[in-house]
Amino acid sequence: MCLIEPGQSGECRVRINIDGVLRTVVYGFPCSVNPYDPVEKKPLFHFLPGTRILSVATVGCNLHCLNCQNWEISQKNPEESTAAFLPPERLVQLAKRNRYLSIAYTYSEPIIFYEYTYDTAKLARKEGIRNVLVTAGYINPQPWKELLEYIDAANIDLKFISDDLYRRICSGTLKPVQNALVLAKASGILVEVTNLVIPTLNDKPEQIRELARWLKTNLGRETPLHFSGFYPQHKMRHLPPTSLKTLEMAREIAISEGLDYVYIGNVRSNEGENTYCPGCKGLLIERKGYTILQNRLKEGCCPDCSQEIYGVWK
Repeated sequence: MCLIEPGQSGECRVRINIDGVLRTVVYGFPCSVNPYDPVEKKPLFHFLPGTRILSVATVGCNLHCLNCQNWEISQKNPEESTAAFLPPERLVQLAKRNRYLSIAYTYSEPIIFYEYTYDTAKLARKEGIRNVLVTAGYINPQPWKELLEYIDAANIDLKFISDDLYRRICSGTLKPVQNALVLAKASGILVEVTNLVIPTLNDKPEQIRELARWLKTNLGRETPLHFSGFYPQHKMRHLPPTSLKTLEMAREIAISEGLDYVYIGNVRSNEGENTYCPGCKGLLIERKGYTILQNRLKEGCCPDCSQEIYGVWK
């Protein structure tokens, strides 16, 4: 629980107690708007591949990860950031005018700019524009359920499978994230999961195996898992980058545990960026970085064995 004294801001730095009422100071004021993002950058590999997505973020986060890759905005105070005035109506019209299929609430933590995300997503849904969350999933169940009503896809970080590491590295806990993952999948939206593999912290085979088993049991074997490479950032500049060998090991373990779609990100990989059919093992989508080299799917199914492939394809 975050108790905020009058005139003070909370742990997230974007809510202030003004005369006993908590008010957000970032509503309609994104610090980052990117019209050029490929959806694969989120990363989402099973949601409208090859399309652009309008990305938006404000400052602030409810976690304080020592390894944060976007710490310049997630850990910054609102008064230290340059922001544009882009309320929900203008943001949705921007997406509509430029024919975006979807909007991503991303980069920092959309749960922190919850009201802005919620109102924008609700308007976007009315205009036929889809909504994507890129989030750490650290939220209470009821507001999460209310937000998910207007969300089409989410990439949710499962940073560690250890509560101790969540506490030490992120100043958070594991259980709320696991609950958010289960609720998101049960809501019917497309869910993909990212795990940042950090040398010396969560790169041991037994940790990878435990994470893969939890995901398969609680979210289903069809849920895509992205193992992402760590680069020294923020307060963890003393650790080395994750090697391709370690990421390939993680991918092999997750596949051996029965997950259908396991990917490698932040480094180039011969096979770790591609989508393969879990039935006949044929190549379905070939990627190089964020670029689609070929997409062989036919109406969301494998063209060779007709197996339906988990995802939103049109």
